[in-house]
Parts: sequence; structure tokens; C-alpha cells
Amino acid sequence: MKILLPVDGSDYTKRMLAYVAAHDELLGPAHDYVALHVVAPTPAFAARFLPPGSLEEHYRETAAQVLAPIASFAAQQGWKFNAAHLHGHAPDVIAAYANAERADLIVMGAHGYSAVGLLGSVTMGVLARCTVPLLLIR
Repeated sequence: MKILLPVDGSDYTKRMLAYVAAHDELLGPAHDYVALHVVAPTPAFAARFLPPGSLEEHYRETAAQVLAPIASFAAQQGWKFNAAHLHGHAPDVIAAYANAERADLIVMGAHGYSAVGLLGSVTMGVLARCTVPLLLIR
């Protein structure tokens, strides 16, 4: 099974990874894991003032700060693991990536901002745009 792990480096990402690691009976190391970090795009009006190539370098470096510790954690768990990064509007990018890569499951940490259980905007956006099953860890 191909499992997509959208990650942002937050405490919610850490909780999600801990959950996946603790539930070998459901999500063990026999699966293929892909961690996807979506970097917020630099506004076009600002990007035009940057030297050629520096924007892509910024995206790569920003993603590496998030993905490097996750890759290390995945190696400790013995997971078959790949990492990817893209830039854009996170819900759109996550849903499109999941569909294009034919993910079997998305597991993501969910930010909740109220006592009535409202989910964060990225989570709601992925739910609205994606046909892949989604497991939310809070």
C-alpha cells in the first residue's frame, strides 16, 4: 500500500508520525511511505526581484528543514520511505499529488481550532478535493 504523509514539521506532524509508528498492526513497515511537504509560494510580485534559481533553492532548503528529521525517523522505523516537496496552495497540491501518485491512503495530522472540533483549513481543503481515503490524527 502507498501511504502519503503530508508534513509541515509541526507538533501535529510529530503526533501523526508517532501514531503511524505505534500502530504496526495497521500501518507497519511493509508499506511504501511518501512524506510530502508543500512550501507556500512566494508572491509573484516579490519573486520577480529574486535572482534566477534562488526561488527554487529557497523551496528546496525550506523543504529540507522539514523533511530531513522525518527521513531520519522513517529510517529508524525501517519504513520504505521517499520524500517529496512541491510549492503552492497546500490543499490543492496534496490532493493533486495523492491522485497523481495513486496513493492508497493519506495520513495527516489535523490542527483543530475549537472545542466543537473544527478542522484546519488544509485538512478541510484536502477532504474537499481528494478521493483518496484520509486518516486524520489529532
